[in-house]
Order: sequence, then structure tokens, then C-alpha cells
Amino acid sequence: MFNIGSALEYIMNTVQTIRIIDVIDIIIVSVIIYYAVKFIRDRRAAKLLIGIFFLIVAYVISDVLQMYALNFLLTNVFQVGIIALIVVFQPELRSALEKVGGTSLQSINRIVDQRNIQKTMKLIEIISEVSADFSSIKRGALIVIERTTKLGDIIKSGTVLNSELSVKLLENLFYDKAPLHDGAVIINGNTNIIEAAGCVLPLSSNNMDFLKNVGTRHRAGIGISENSDAVVVIVSEETGKISTAVDGRFERDYDRNSLKKELTDILLEDHSISNNFKNFKNNRKHNKNNKT
Repeated sequence: MFNIGSALEYIMNTVQTIRIIDVIDIIIVSVIIYYAVKFIRDRRAAKLLIGIFFLIVAYVISDVLQMYALNFLLTNVFQVGIIALIVVFQPELRSALEKVGGTSLQSINRIVDQRNIQKTMKLIEIISEVSADFSSIKRGALIVIERTTKLGDIIKSGTVLNSELSVKLLENLFYDKAPLHDGAVIINGNTNIIEAAGCVLPLSSNNMDFLKNVGTRHRAGIGISENSDAVVVIVSEETGKISTAVDGRFERDYDRNSLKKELTDILLEDHSISNNFKNFKNNRKHNKNNKT
């Protein structure tokens, strides 16, 4: 017969044996699972995961029913399967590792002063203004804002400029008779420097339906956002519509004000984290002084 008291006692005893390290262990595993699911979603890995699931089911069934030939075959498939997955998904794995490295704790420890925030606001204002102007005259543009993930390989594919960001310079670079107008412009989001123009970006490897209705410029913008933490602004040459790509997510139909708000929410997020960290340190220092 079920005894509630015994069940509660068992639960309490189990809880009492949980250590802090066990809680940390569970949190780390939960984070890994979360990012693994996020990585698989909307990628080629989603379909592959279904295939792997059916192979595992077939392996269990063959083991239970003692189907020796099938079991032997699946056992050998699984032995080489991990290596095969690494080879097949090398681009996606590289992208994931680059993002993990780009969002390391070192970036949180960076102290951002008011001057850097003003630089970011100037960057947002210039890109919003230029994008709206290009949209009104249907001039194509592909603007990449570099953040923590360095884009050295992409910069080398274009013409290195290292010039101060300005509305006039962007207008000249994307003028339809200019030699560099078909490529991407890379802007350093920390210094407001146009690092290069006419750059070649990797195309998106996703096969989602909406990508069939967009051009190469949009696929390239989504592709670089999948492989880095860059923020990409795209203006369509055919329709004049303004779009953004961040972390592989594609949004469109912006005007000047909505684009400015979107870029502000994304680019000033790092500053708010750093300022919160700075305030935390100042509060600790203030409390220490009060105690002494």
C-alpha cells in the first residue's frame, strides 16, 4: 500500500543529499541542451535528427528481438556515425563555436563609457538614414556591423578602407556605377570605422521556404549572420524594402524609425550589460567604504 509519509521522507532524504555542485551540473547540462535544440532548429540538422531517432529505435528493436544481422549493421553505423556527423556539419559546428567564443565573459567585463554609447548612437543614426534614403530610390545595399566575432577573412575578400563612417561615404560606395557597390560593407561596431567594401559573404545554407523568394544579397546577409554575431542591414534593389539579419533570423519591412529602434535594441544591449556590471562594482566598492 502506498504510504505518503514514506514517500515524503524519501523525497526529503534525496533533497538533503543534493550538493551545490549537483545544482551547477544540472544548470550546465540544461544550458547545453537549450543551445543544442536552438542550434538544430531551422537547420539541416533538424531533418537529420529525425533520421537518427529512427535508427536508434531500429537498433533497440533489433537488440530486443535478437535480430543479429541488423543489430551488427547498426552497431557499426553508430561507431563511425559521430565522425561522419562532424564532417557533414563542419560549417554549422564552426559557426556555433565561433559564437560561443565571441560571447565570452571577457566581453561582459568590458567597461563602456558614455562616449562609446554616443558612438553607437551615431552609427545607428547614419545607417538608419542611409537605408531609408536607399529604400526611397531602390538602391541595393548590404551593410554588416561587426561585433565580437571578428570578420578578418571576410574583410580580406574585399577592398580594405579603414575610413570614418559617414552618410556620404556609404552613398558613394553603394552608388550603382561604383566598382564596389555589389559587395558588402563591413563596419566595426566599436570604432565606427568602415573596414572594407565590396566584400564577398557566405550564402545561407538553410533551405527555408522564404529564402526561395529573396535574392543573393539577402541570402548572403543571412549567411554571415548565421556564422557570426554580426548585425546585417539589407536594402533590396528590386523592391526597396529594408531588412535585417541577426543570428540567422530574417526580418523585413522596416522604415527609418523602426530600423533605428531595432538597431538600438540590439547594439545597445551590450552597453547596458556592461554598465550594469560597472554599477555592480561601484556599489560593492561603496558598501566596502561604508563598512570601514
